[in-house]
Parts: sequence; C-alpha cells; structure tokens
Amino acid sequence: MRTCWESFEGYFLRALGREFGQPLLPRGLDITLCDQFALIASGLMWNVYLAVVSLVAGFFLATALALGKFSERAVLQRPAAAFIFLFRGSPLFIQFFFAYEAFVLLPRAGFVINLFFVEITAETRWLTRAWAGALVVLWLNTSAYTAEIFYGALRAIPRGDLEAADAYGMSGWARFRRIVWPTMLRLAWPSYTNEAIFLTHATTLVFFSGFPAWQQSGDALYYARYFADQTFNPFISYPIVAVYFIGLTLAIIWLFGAANRRLNRHLPQEARSRFRFRPQYIR
Repeated sequence: MRTCWESFEGYFLRALGREFGQPLLPRGLDITLCDQFALIASGLMWNVYLAVVSLVAGFFLATALALGKFSERAVLQRPAAAFIFLFRGSPLFIQFFFAYEAFVLLPRAGFVINLFFVEITAETRWLTRAWAGALVVLWLNTSAYTAEIFYGALRAIPRGDLEAADAYGMSGWARFRRIVWPTMLRLAWPSYTNEAIFLTHATTLVFFSGFPAWQQSGDALYYARYFADQTFNPFISYPIVAVYFIGLTLAIIWLFGAANRRLNRHLPQEARSRFRFRPQYIR
C-alpha cells in the first residue's frame, strides 16, 4: 500500500506527461484516496493553465474589441460588434466542437508560406490538441464576454470625468491612459471577476469536447472520470474536483478583490464598488 507521500511523488506531475510521473495509472483495488487527490490535482494544472492564459490574452483582445464597438467609425464598430455577438450568441460547447472539426480539416502537414527567398511550413496538427485548440476557443469566448463588460463600463464613464480631462488639456493617448482606462477598469472589475470565475469553471467542458487528451495528460475531470470508472464510485472523485474548484474560486475572489481595492484606493470607503458573486447557469 502506497503512502500519501508516494502517491503525490508519483502522480502529482503525471498530467504533464508520462515522463514526469508513474508511466501507468493506478487500477482497481490499488487505487487509494491519496492517489485520487494527487492525480486530480495534477489534472487541475491544465484547468489553471487554460484559465490563466485565456484570461490574460482575452483581457487585451477584449479591450480592443470594446474600444472598437465604442468607436463611432463603422469600420471598427461593426466587426467588433459582430464578433461579440457571434461568440456571446452561440453556446460555448458548440464552439468547442465546431473549432475541433475545423482544425481537423486543416492540412496535417501544415501550410507552406513562400517568402520568395525562403519557404516556411506552419504546423497545424497541434491545434487539434486540447492544450492549444481548446485554449483558442476559450480565449475567443472570454474575449467576447469581457469586451461586452468593458463596453458597458465605457458607456458608464461619468461625463464629468471626461469634461475635466478636456479642461486640463488632455486628449488622445493621455486622456485614455489617465482617465478612460482606469475608470473603465474600476467600473468593470466586479463583473469581470465573475467572468474570471465562470471561465475557470468552464475549463471543465474541455473534457466533454472533441479535443482528446494526449497520452492520458488530461484535466481534473479526466482523472475524476477515470477513478469513477475504476472504482464504480463517483461519490469520491467528483467531490474532490468540486473541492479543488471551490479553492480556485476563493483564490480568484481574493486576487481580484485585491486588484479591485487597488483600483478604488482613491475613493472613500462607501463609494467603492463591491464584488457580488453572480453565477451564470446558462452561457
């Protein structure tokens, strides 16, 4: 019987590849509670990876989309509004399947880009794997939702703040950097916190999508399903996943709460916006 330390030593990095842990997964009666905690925690690294990378990349794309939709120029406003409507109007689960089928249709050998003096082959096979293809879908999806949040914040910026900026002679980049940008973030941050929480939870949908786990390097739900099938008892592995995600949710609330306090540090206590957890049951 393995000790808990042996379980974590052998399986904690197992989701990164067989070379990082035991080559074989525990089976049948050899499975212990510590094995389940260790392997599910290992798979959770992929959920954290998908959430963090898509949130960071989506933050910048969402800012550009929000500014585009807020723009008075039709050449910027219409494409941004269409992108936001497309990804907010269709289910995330369908986006996973559509993207996977589209990536599978790409040439397996990749695209050859002729630069006259040299030819470059752009690989496409990696897009059919969850760590890349599913990340693209989550990135585009959260960018659309976050852009709508930022767009609403841009519309809610007090006119007095903009008039004060004009009175001080601010225009262009200086006005955006010192007035529009921080005010937008301050107004949007509580809603953006909810989006970060939901996106972290939505990473579990990758397991049900068409993107396969490669060499048993799956996420937390992948290993929970494996243990449920091996032990015929889903009332241990799935609650472990729930406990881990509750911990992630608390970490997000604490981290984003600290950022929210930083953004509102110049306001009196009673005027500061507060975070309210509002789960979205339907995406």
